[in-house]
Amino acid sequence: MKYLAAYLLLNAAGNTPNAENVKSVLSAVGIEIDEERVSALVSSLEGKSIEELIEEGNTKLSSVPAAAPAAGAAGTAGAASGEAAEEAAAEEEEESDEDMGFGLFD
Repeated sequence: MKYLAAYLLLNAAGNTPNAENVKSVLSAVGIEIDEERVSALVSSLEGKSIEELIEEGNTKLSSVPAAAPAAGAAGTAGAASGEAAEEAAAEEEEESDEDMGFGLFD
C-alpha cells in the first residue's frame, strides 16, 4: 500500500512516477524499500492512467455486496441472544478493569 501511495503522490505532484522516484519518496520518510515490489508496481501501472485505474476500481467495488443483510439476520436471533450479549458485555467490562490492574474510580 505504501508503494502505491508513493506512486500516487508522485502522480498528483505532476512528477513522473518511475522506480527511482518511488524509491526516493519512500526513503525520504524512512521506509525500507523492497526492490521487487517497486518494480512490480511500476511495471503493472506503466502506460495506464490513474483516472482509468480509479474508475476501474470503483466499478469493481460496486459489485461487492453490502454488509447490511448480515445485521438484519442477527436481529432475528431472539431475546435469548440479547441476554447472552448483555452478559458477555458485562464480563468484558470486568475483564478490562483487571487487565489494567486497577479500576477507573478506585
